[in-house]
Amino acid sequence: MENRLFGTDGVRGLINRDLTPDVALRLGLAIGTFFGEGSRILVGRDVRRGGKMIVNALISGLLSTGIEVYNCGLLPTPTLQYNVMKGRFDGGVIVTASHNPPQYNGIKVVGSKGIEITREDEREIEKYYFAGKFDRVDWRRIPDRDYMYEKAAEIYVNDVLKQVDVELIKSKKFKVIIDCANSVGALTTPIIAKKLGCRVLTINGNLDPDFSWREPEPTVNSLKDTALIVRQLNADLGVGHDGDADRSIFIDDRGRVMWGDRSAAIIAKYLARKLSGRKVFTAVSSSLLVEEVLNPLGIEVVWLKVGSVGISYEMLKHDDTLCGFEENGGFIYPRHQYVRDGGMTFALMLQLLAEENRKLSELYDELPKYYSEKIKIPMERSKALEAVERIKEHFINERIITIDGAKVIFSDGWVLVRPSGTEPVLRIMAEAKTKEKLNWILKEVKQVIGGEAN
Repeated sequence: MENRLFGTDGVRGLINRDLTPDVALRLGLAIGTFFGEGSRILVGRDVRRGGKMIVNALISGLLSTGIEVYNCGLLPTPTLQYNVMKGRFDGGVIVTASHNPPQYNGIKVVGSKGIEITREDEREIEKYYFAGKFDRVDWRRIPDRDYMYEKAAEIYVNDVLKQVDVELIKSKKFKVIIDCANSVGALTTPIIAKKLGCRVLTINGNLDPDFSWREPEPTVNSLKDTALIVRQLNADLGVGHDGDADRSIFIDDRGRVMWGDRSAAIIAKYLARKLSGRKVFTAVSSSLLVEEVLNPLGIEVVWLKVGSVGISYEMLKHDDTLCGFEENGGFIYPRHQYVRDGGMTFALMLQLLAEENRKLSELYDELPKYYSEKIKIPMERSKALEAVERIKEHFINERIITIDGAKVIFSDGWVLVRPSGTEPVLRIMAEAKTKEKLNWILKEVKQVIGGEAN
């Protein structure tokens, strides 16, 4: 079996068990060998425990291969990605496990366009890592330090603001609730909101590596307290980030938490009336309502495997790209950058509400109605793959999309069953036109695969 380090989005593992300083050092050597001596690499991290340990080991490996390292310290992933592109760096490395539980950390490698490197490039780094063949430079050519790069957040915030009508948004005096998940989103999104003239209440804004109030993944359950605050304070909207702030899950003025494909459909519909792009790219995990909303506008929905990296690179191939997104709250606005960007998505939503002069709840109510649920079952990948095959066999008479796991489509609902690419779980996403149908789908799936869902 071929050795693998990278999953759906970077290298991830349990802190100090899977992801140790020696692993990070070796990976730094492999990454440095891949980019080559003299390359300029931007490095940063989120707030997770073990982050400084991993960054220091990683930087040591990079320096050993002659890399010029620029250290941003704490910052969101899209902030680093934007600065890699804007500053014309050769690449970047961000230490983060994004939405994973607190005991995880990870490493993402970014190419010169600000997008995570391709699968082929990941395989190249893995080859160096497992073979132990590193291009260590002569002692005279080892850089004697890593440079601090302290302006990354300021550059990012200012350029997000250039993508929207600041004065129009200011005139609305929006009241917003921002849930930063106790991580690095607190360093950028509240600043964006303030510069847009919003009345801002930041919750979970203290940097806490233990994520002691809620899980890093923004979901209906983890954002229930935030949603209550939005409703009780009569805010215009709320937004919840994940651990590295590349996702934005919105809460409307009635306190309803919106899955990312719902908010993306609203934003894409707005962009379709303003911009020339005619293709929207999304993962198979997104709702079929996306087609119901966008196809009548002449927008083609291109379905892809789960994973933002694949979506980003596919978008680059097309001149008529409008936007891309995932149902988990990751939205890609190519006029800013070709990656998920929580802060940019938040600013876009404010622009939309200001320009249309309508409440988010009104726009949400216009979407096709589905009942939905997402659950996960702890399961090793090999067992999860077996479960997918059982689903295919059980629903053999239904329409099934197998581009990534098994997506079974019924006349009044659908279900997607797939192994996670970032943690040892089987993910189940389902939706239906009625609660009864949704319950039937979930019951049927659980009986087929077994296991305890949460």
